[in-house]
Amino acid sequence: MQWSIDVAFVAALGGVWYLGRAPAVDISNPHGFHLREVAAESGITFVHRAPNLDPKLANIQAHVGGLGAAVSIVDVDQDGWPDLYVANGATGSRNALYMNQRDGRFADRAADAGLADLNQAGDGCTTASVWADYDGDGDTDAFLCRWGRQKLMRNEGGLRFRDVSSEAGLGLRLNSNGATWFDADRDGDLDLYVTAYFRDDVDLWNLTTTRIMHESFEFAQNGGKNRLFENQGDGTFVDVTDRAGVGSTRWTLAVVAADLDSDGWQDLYLANDYGPEEYYRNRGDGTFELARGVGLEESSKSGMSAALGDFAGEGTLGVYVTNISKRGFLFQGNNLRVNRLATGGSLRNVAEGPEVDCGWAWGAQFGDLNNDGLPDLYVVNGFVSASKERDYWFGMSKIAIGAGKLAEDAQWWPPMEDRSLSGYEPSCVLVNQGRLRFVNAASAVGATDLLDGRAVALADLWNRGALDVVVANQGGPLLVYKNDVAPGRHWLQLDLVGKGANREAYGATVRVESKGRVQCQAVVAASGFAAQNDRRLHFGLGDAASADKIEIRWPSGAVTTLANEPGDRRLRVEESAP
Repeated sequence: MQWSIDVAFVAALGGVWYLGRAPAVDISNPHGFHLREVAAESGITFVHRAPNLDPKLANIQAHVGGLGAAVSIVDVDQDGWPDLYVANGATGSRNALYMNQRDGRFADRAADAGLADLNQAGDGCTTASVWADYDGDGDTDAFLCRWGRQKLMRNEGGLRFRDVSSEAGLGLRLNSNGATWFDADRDGDLDLYVTAYFRDDVDLWNLTTTRIMHESFEFAQNGGKNRLFENQGDGTFVDVTDRAGVGSTRWTLAVVAADLDSDGWQDLYLANDYGPEEYYRNRGDGTFELARGVGLEESSKSGMSAALGDFAGEGTLGVYVTNISKRGFLFQGNNLRVNRLATGGSLRNVAEGPEVDCGWAWGAQFGDLNNDGLPDLYVVNGFVSASKERDYWFGMSKIAIGAGKLAEDAQWWPPMEDRSLSGYEPSCVLVNQGRLRFVNAASAVGATDLLDGRAVALADLWNRGALDVVVANQGGPLLVYKNDVAPGRHWLQLDLVGKGANREAYGATVRVESKGRVQCQAVVAASGFAAQNDRRLHFGLGDAASADKIEIRWPSGAVTTLANEPGDRRLRVEESAP
């Protein structure tokens, strides 16, 4: 085991203090932090543009094309400062790569990197990205989820990327909104799981039929087929979906991979639209079984996002899945699941407070926003914000009642025109009170926008020891909320370096103990909806100046234990050689 303080990070902290760029902030609310939107002053001017689909879908264009805003936070050039990659949708629109300038500002370098002009006619549009060093050469690469041809962009160094999709065996056509990198077979390199939404044969720009929608609002299984690609270690991938048993066709919108049952093998958790969530348990050989009887059959809902967090403070990873809640029409409620899988139990839904009702909820992330040692929840909401006087809920209800072939054929859906559908909904910032209680403090802490949020991602963008928030909005601007935390609260960040090809340690699970409190997090490539957080783990310590014990379970099965580590710093930990 090797470990060190991140020297560049400590120097940066000193520099920020010396230059006065992080003055003391008066936190006037009782929650211990305040969010201030700073995108424009940080040089970020991105505005998402929705895809322009086949005219046969004109009646519900806003509905069908309303799933595309995405953001990933990744240190592309490995300088210790998080960068942002943002997806766009309209034909000819550009994706953006905002490189952190380390002075509080960002600069778009997507065109120079070959990552901008990727939404071309006949090729599809970008819906998400998930980053990892898949070939183990030390550079972080990008897989772009798309409606159309998927793209694997290999990092050639020097901030230049090359499309290697075809030669890698990943240039297939899918309608995907999410993917994740993880080591399914524990051979040391990263495999790729890609979700699918609309059927694989559906070209949304050139339809041969309008029967492309879901067959049911509760139990639909006529979506695209999810795929698992096994890394061959030579830059190529092989489709092992059928052998592995993970080819769900349940309209999957989000996937997260982690060792949920603590057996040393990474599992898959799916949030599915128009149906129940699915948990695929790794058998211990890279094949999976769909777990039954673990609490996911309780109801069929509209899963949009899947996020992991130890919200109960038990040292295990719980799951939060967002759904649709509109009182008087469709109230599904979000699911907050405590994890008892390691002891033969279930994933029990314990949601009963403000975490249940977040409107038409999309992306969500756990993160300790006030550094008190309890993970909070940031949830973005709202589907279609159009007319404030005209509403589409009644029209949608008529289709929902009919279901079957009526709902499956887009031509029979009532025209949306300028009607809203759960529009102008505020985000929810759910502050963890302990004992499975949350309070929605969005307005009090400064999260007041009413845009149609899709993806949300968290990172310490300015290396100050606080988690900042980035929100990608459908048809709207990218928002960056800078987080100011009240003084006197300690923190610790872990930058894990795995041995072998999985240098980014995706799949590692970390437990931190301080003053009798335990916290658990996992390094995951994808989280929430169409989002990726900074892979470095941030732990709030509250009034504890150090962590009494840190236990790291690496994807290889090795375990590293550290004791009495001082807080208020970033700690780089390397996995030991065998």
